[in-house]
Amino acid sequence: MTTSETDAAGPGGQTLTIDELAARAGLTVRTVRFYGTRGLLPPPVLGPRRVGRYDGEHLARLALIEELQHQGMTLAAIERYLSRLPSDLSAHDLALHRAVVASWAPETVERVTREELGRRAGRPLTDEEVDRLGAMDVVVPDGDGYRVDAGLLRLGVELLDVPFSTETLLAARTALLEHSRAAARDLSRLLRDAVAERNAPDVRSLSAHMHPLVVQALLTTFQRSLREELREWLDRDGESGEDGAGGED
Repeated sequence: MTTSETDAAGPGGQTLTIDELAARAGLTVRTVRFYGTRGLLPPPVLGPRRVGRYDGEHLARLALIEELQHQGMTLAAIERYLSRLPSDLSAHDLALHRAVVASWAPETVERVTREELGRRAGRPLTDEEVDRLGAMDVVVPDGDGYRVDAGLLRLGVELLDVPFSTETLLAARTALLEHSRAAARDLSRLLRDAVAERNAPDVRSLSAHMHPLVVQALLTTFQRSLREELREWLDRDGESGEDGAGGED
């Protein structure tokens, strides 16, 4: 792999051709190229034989664009939205923005065939992977098809590549649900008390306005807390390693 390709590499040093990127995003190559010409997608890094190579940030940006379109935004509005974002956002940062955008709309569950499930996932799924998605409640068997939430499916497919057991992922999901529900109850109680004297239309309007702001605040706070926890964990692990090395000298 050349230096340019390494710079463009996503998780695990993986880069994608435009065909692979389109398949992973569940789009056509023509659509990906169209987004590129509109400036919605950064240009790829050119590898050997001047073949464009894409990475995880391109994939995350496509997911954000599709989510914005799903919310009814025009291409012009999407251009304005993306132009306000910092140019150096990572794939994780873009995923955070997509999560906030997705929170604006109610859950939409669709029924799809096995073939359509693979197309939506952006790659063929083995029986084991479908079972794992089912264990995570991302897909639910329904006759000869499946019920699936498009937003959860993207997240579930990404989790398939995480080197953790299904049990660990389920335990993490349970912990997130328990703590997020507790936070939601506390916040709802605070907001309910704050608007107790207002009439119903004002309350509904305020709720619709506050929803994305509260979700973004929760995601940002959680992201920072998780980063601090991981930093402390890695620092402790590093100190233990240094102590062990020192004992051998």
